[in-house]
Order: sequence, then C-alpha cells, then structure tokens
Amino acid sequence: MPLPIVLVNDGVRVAPLTDLRAAHDVRTGAFSTLERWRRMFADVRTSLDGIEDGADIVLVNGRCPLSPIGIDTMSAGDAVVEAGTGHLIVARTTAGRAAGIMGGDLGGLGVHKTPEGSLISKPWHVRTLRDRCVAHDLASILESVLPSAPPVGVVLIGDKGLRLARSATVYPSVILDTEAGPIVVDEWATVRPGAILIGPCYVGPHSTVLERATIRPQTAIGPWCKVNGEVGGTLFQGFSNKAHDGYLGDSWVGEWVNLGAGTTNSNLLNTYGEVIARATPEGRNERTGEQFLGAIIGDHVKTAICTRIMTGSVLHTGGMFAAAAPVAGTTAPFAWVTDAGTRSYRLDKFLEVAKAAMARRKVTPDDRYLGAIAALHGSSVLAG
Repeated sequence: MPLPIVLVNDGVRVAPLTDLRAAHDVRTGAFSTLERWRRMFADVRTSLDGIEDGADIVLVNGRCPLSPIGIDTMSAGDAVVEAGTGHLIVARTTAGRAAGIMGGDLGGLGVHKTPEGSLISKPWHVRTLRDRCVAHDLASILESVLPSAPPVGVVLIGDKGLRLARSATVYPSVILDTEAGPIVVDEWATVRPGAILIGPCYVGPHSTVLERATIRPQTAIGPWCKVNGEVGGTLFQGFSNKAHDGYLGDSWVGEWVNLGAGTTNSNLLNTYGEVIARATPEGRNERTGEQFLGAIIGDHVKTAICTRIMTGSVLHTGGMFAAAAPVAGTTAPFAWVTDAGTRSYRLDKFLEVAKAAMARRKVTPDDRYLGAIAALHGSSVLAG
C-alpha cells in the first residue's frame, strides 16, 4: 500500500501569498500545490490526524509545489533539504517524528541537499516555479482526457493539445493557438467572442475570458475570475477581476482582487537587468533571479482606473490604490493610497467592502477567515 503523503506547513510565512491561506493552497500553476499533489498520489493529507506515531509517511513541506526527487524512490530515513536555507523539502519518516523534523531535528536521517529553488520562500518564487508547474499541470490534464475539437467558428492553430470541458462555452471568432503549448478551458468556464488564447494556458472553473482579451503563455486563471485586456505569464488565485483593458504580465494575483480599468503593470526594467525587490516593506532589497517580474498582488487589493504598477512591486493584502503616481516597491498591508498620502484602511470599512465583494460570488466569510483578517490588520505597520 502506498505511504500517506502529508503536506505540512513549516511556519515560514510568505506574505502576501500565505496571509489568508496555507502554503499548500497557493495556486502555483493551473492547480494549487495541494491539488497537484493529490493528482499525483492517492493518499495526500494535510494533517497527521488518524495516523499512528509508528506509521511510515512521506513528509512534504507545504511550500514545495513539485518534489525535486522521485518520491517512490526514497528509502526509509531519507530526507532532502534545500541548500542554503536548510529547510526541509521532503522526508520519508514516521508520523511520530514529523513535528521534530519540521522543527529542524534531522538527527538520524540520511540528509541530501538540493540547490535552492524547490520551495516558495519569497513571494516572487511563484514566478520562478511557474513554468514547471504549469507544464506539469496541463500535461496531467491532457493525459487523463481525450483531446477536444474546437466548436464551429473557433479557430485552432497548432497541435500541442486542447481540452475544452463539456460544460465550457467557447464562442465563435475565438482563436486558440496551441503551437507553443496546450490550452485547457475547464468546467463552466466561458471564452467570449474575439478572445485570443495562446498556450500553454489554463482557464479555471466558472471563469470568463472577456471579449477581445489576449491571454498569453504561462497564464493560469483560477476559478470564478473575469479577465480582459492583455495578460501573460500571470497566475490568478481565484475570485478576482481584471475586467477591462490594460496589461498584466509575469504576476501573481490573489483572491478578491479588483483591477480598475486601464490598470497596467511593468514586467521588465528599461535596463533589461535582473529585478531587485523586497518581500516585505521593512525587508531588504534582494535579487530575484528574474528578468521578467511584474507584480505580486495580495488578496483584496483594489486599484483605481489607469493605475500603473512598476516592475517587481509587491502589494500586500488589503491595499487600495487610487493615486496619480505609479505604485512602486513594496506596500504595507491595508495601505490606503491616494494623492493625499498613505494611511491605514480602517478595519471596519475594509470588512464591509470585503463582505460585499464576496457576496457577489455568493461567498460568506466565516469567523476564522474574518479573524485572520483582523489579526493581520492588527499586526500591520500602518495600523493605528
């Protein structure tokens, strides 16, 4: 019988990605990390509940979207850590040792090191790992279903793979370009007339690609999103809207985000150099290893019309941006930014708006979610 695989969060916070969700629930490709692991293995859990202390398990860091080694080839007592950070990636151990191992007790294990790049430790690492994850996910989907023929009036270019769910609606005059990679349009998704999709790309359940949108390669749109304009290399966690013109490239967009008409980001420096960014407002500038890096946009961020977002910006959870000047650098959680300056978004007003936005998708936040928002607001450097 295959060993249980247990995804565990190691306590490393990767804001804003993990502000309001576990690390394994971050969308790192067409799927979240947890969804990907569950497609690969039959018994994947997020808790040790119900597993006896002496039982063998495969322990996986929840920040690991794809294992750097074959899980099936691991021997009992093997562990793989990330060189440089020393953070555990995966270990074959017993349930009773799991907590100690995640706390750094690797005694008695056969420890192997792999270069950095397997774990999401900085917000821009979703960009670093994006292409591998998208390729893996689309291949997984296409392996399990027969290819689709395009509906009447839809133009198909290339032969790298197309999967249109039976419940999806793809209107005449849509162009699906699979020359460079496959395209998947999932259940109950809609692609409106005149849209162009260029693979590899993914449109998630109940999402809508609006009229004349151009969806470029390495884009994965999570569930219940509305997307328009030109979008390339961007991951949408879900429940977010970019319903108007404007460019969005090499970015990650959290949940309940609304980008106002004409919102546009830069994903390339004029020098063509490596992008330097800060993970947190109080953090230090760091090399990202990326030449193309747009914006990391946290949950519940809102932008006014014609907002400009500069290369490598990190917009933390709950920000509201309505200023004439471009958004640049790293912004604090719940930053309320206008031409009058920056202040903190009042918690009561923020929750009122968040509940209204979520109600539009028939979602009611529970007490745990609201508590997480309140705790985050209380720790914000802008909070009064």
